[in-house]
Amino acid sequence: MRRTPIDISVPDLSGKRAVVTGASDGMGLGIATRLAAADAEVIIPVRNPRKGEAAIAQIRQSVPAANVSLRSLDLASLESVAALGESLRKDGHPIHILINNAGVMTPPSRQVTADGFELQFGTNYLGHFALVGQILPLLRAGRARVTSQISIAARRGSINWDDLNWERSYDGMRAYSQSKIALGLFGLELDRRSKAHGWGITSNLSHPGVAPTSLLAARPELGRTKDTPQVRLIRALSARGILVGTVETAKLPALMAATDPSAKPGALYGPSGPGNLGGPPAEQRLYSPLNSTEEAERIWQVSEELTKSGPKSPGQAGSRYLPL
Repeated sequence: MRRTPIDISVPDLSGKRAVVTGASDGMGLGIATRLAAADAEVIIPVRNPRKGEAAIAQIRQSVPAANVSLRSLDLASLESVAALGESLRKDGHPIHILINNAGVMTPPSRQVTADGFELQFGTNYLGHFALVGQILPLLRAGRARVTSQISIAARRGSINWDDLNWERSYDGMRAYSQSKIALGLFGLELDRRSKAHGWGITSNLSHPGVAPTSLLAARPELGRTKDTPQVRLIRALSARGILVGTVETAKLPALMAATDPSAKPGALYGPSGPGNLGGPPAEQRLYSPLNSTEEAERIWQVSEELTKSGPKSPGQAGSRYLPL
């Protein structure tokens, strides 16, 4: 089946500084390339410097004049997150766009981060929570838009409050869903707190639908030695233009959420095709697990306790990173 081309326009971003996690390959690399093509300065924090250098070279093939640079970041290490925060704060440049895009999905067995958190919860969510806390002064200075990339897996499931780190009964898919629900709740709560306390930040959510990205591909570092049956099926459907999207279309909801002047704070953007698996990006109804402000407040508080960081509201105990 022949696909109808899908794309969006990205406004001129001259003078804007953007940070995109998970941009060393796949849709994150596509997002960073489009931001660079719109004349943004793009910072790509990466865990693997070799992949990062290859990503920079690929961006510059498409955008020879791209203003793009690497920083070191392992979201599975709060020490690494703190080091990136310190580096960016030393720069002193406002950040105008932050796209929390990086993630891992369903390792075959339970793994933990450097800080002892279940890997998906720690990487997909807590690392991003801590990053926002580390660079909040720069986000405030840039009146930034923060877009957090969740997943259609956040449609169902819940926060496993009695066992956040899945120590008693590990279920990789439920743990993945929890990590994306937590990230979504945080993104919405960030927007509410920014409004309440005058931080000047707007925060919204995106999801890529389903596309043949590297999330379910072979990842030896996760213990996955070969591609999963799911990603092989997704590739076949994508190649035939059936239901699901492509890596190129999967990046569009996050780009719309992060750059479109009409994109709304506190809203969710994703593909608008059948089942929201593929198709043009558009605003969508919030998933039911994201609707509870009580759950959002609770995950924020718990995350502050777990990470010893995070954006502080006026009247709260100060953070050595956030002299508000």
